[in-house]
Amino acid sequence: MSHSLRRLLDGLPPARHADAQRRFARHEAVLADRLHRLYGHLPGHAAWFDNLMAGIGGLMAARPAALQALDAAREDEPRWFCEPTMLGYSAYVDQFGSDLRGVKERIPHLRDLGVTYLHLLPFLRPRAGESDGGFAVASFDEVDPRFGTMADLEDLTAALREAGISLCSDLILNHVADDHPWALGALTGDTAMRAFFHVLDEDKARAYERTLGQVFPQAAPGNFTHVPALGGWVWTTFYPFQWDLNYANPAVFEAVAAALLRLANRGIDVFRLDSTAFLWKRLGTDCMNQPEAHLLLQALRAIVDIAAPGVLLKAEAIVPTRELPAYFGDTKAPECHLAYHSTLMTAGWAALAEEDAGLVRAVAAATPPLPSGASWLTYVRCHDDIGWKHLLAEAGSLDRLAAVARTYNEGPGVGFQGGLATNGTAAALSGADGSEEGLRRLLLVHGLALCFGGLPVLYMGDELAMANDDSYLADPAKAHDSRWIQRAPFDEARYAERGDITTPAGRAYAGLRRLIRQRRETPDLAAGTPCTVLPAGDPALLALARGERFLGLFNFSGRALTVDLAAYGRAGTVTLAPWDQVWL
Repeated sequence: MSHSLRRLLDGLPPARHADAQRRFARHEAVLADRLHRLYGHLPGHAAWFDNLMAGIGGLMAARPAALQALDAAREDEPRWFCEPTMLGYSAYVDQFGSDLRGVKERIPHLRDLGVTYLHLLPFLRPRAGESDGGFAVASFDEVDPRFGTMADLEDLTAALREAGISLCSDLILNHVADDHPWALGALTGDTAMRAFFHVLDEDKARAYERTLGQVFPQAAPGNFTHVPALGGWVWTTFYPFQWDLNYANPAVFEAVAAALLRLANRGIDVFRLDSTAFLWKRLGTDCMNQPEAHLLLQALRAIVDIAAPGVLLKAEAIVPTRELPAYFGDTKAPECHLAYHSTLMTAGWAALAEEDAGLVRAVAAATPPLPSGASWLTYVRCHDDIGWKHLLAEAGSLDRLAAVARTYNEGPGVGFQGGLATNGTAAALSGADGSEEGLRRLLLVHGLALCFGGLPVLYMGDELAMANDDSYLADPAKAHDSRWIQRAPFDEARYAERGDITTPAGRAYAGLRRLIRQRRETPDLAAGTPCTVLPAGDPALLALARGERFLGLFNFSGRALTVDLAAYGRAGTVTLAPWDQVWL
């Protein structure tokens, strides 16, 4: 028995040794290799690795019995999250239920929709003051006091588990708030804590800046912030109060992995790994999608597979289609179970604007087959903007994308970060609150997400055709960030109308539930079933085959289309109304 395995087992009761040994034997090679490639050149690496195993063993010992049982069941069914019965829902805690107890009271609504996966946007204790919507985390071990306590979180996860719903939490990998204990330690002169961050002199910061992009060029230009107390420039990719972590330091990896496992032991099933593309810095590059970022994620996956195999990792890598597959890893070294298919989302909205399905066809053609045990996460809207530039490879020019952006930014949506991004609710952007054709546009893009092949996620309020909310403009802390236009509180009046099909909320609710029900009853819509774009006689028509039995026809135009089904090996014709879809 290796010393590392012995350290892992030391903290576990004998009855759990066999399972732990089996998992360690399966994943230790990848874990040891990736961490050696990252940190093996540092003094004391072997001792550090043994201590890492001891810490993991202690967290495994603390895992509650109910979660151990869930681990075992999911190991037996590793594709449990790939079935067409899976449906996600994403919401802010305060906007959806005021606090964690209020979210618990929304479970009947989630079950009525068919939700099996709930992503609650950041609910850990955030930075005091401005916090980027909670993405500037001040503690991984405390809930935002506005939302409740860790006991409330555990009560919610237990209730969701009983209802067959997995809870997804954000784990912000790239940075912490400037009032996180690690940052406060650095500010007080703790050299170990200072080493958790990138603190550079001005010349070095300028050298890096030459090749870096900017995430928020208007609200937070630049990638470095001068911190006099540290005598240098701190790397701050996003906002000045979000300090990038230095993953070249193995203590950072160890601390973040432990934070993840502690949260998993609270009952969190899925972690949205935020800002995964930015984890490793290399001079002379854009410091995105570096090979070491994937080594870090593969090592983190191996730890999860050893300590909590019922847990999923989801990559928040909003990158061009060609760069997405890397975040799944491969059969020898798996990485994330889920990855956002952001280009599909963006292409759907572009197709509506152009009345041409060409960009959707191009994205679909560039989408590789899923590896076993992985799934896309497909969606129509989220809390963030629609970034058009990620479609550049498929669109061929920024001028084309700028024209698409203008269609929305000069109409139902609001521009963001210089105009090549758009904010707005799905109902506002599709016009679902004002016309029957708008409702069909809303259902059309949702239909694409539901049947493309993955785990589809609804954004809170889209099922009720919630409108834009510009009240954020009156709040000085939010007025600079137009993303708040789609972050309104859950509309109780629309919720009360969900059963009345004479209202926009009722029609949207009924239409989405119909599509969700059809999806649940269609085995070929499982993730991993081959997805093929078929030839279409009209540029506005998308013909999508899944497996050997399913055919989806989508009309991305304001014209009625008559489709001869003989072209797809079927008898008869079908007529699609403007912006309509048919699943056969």
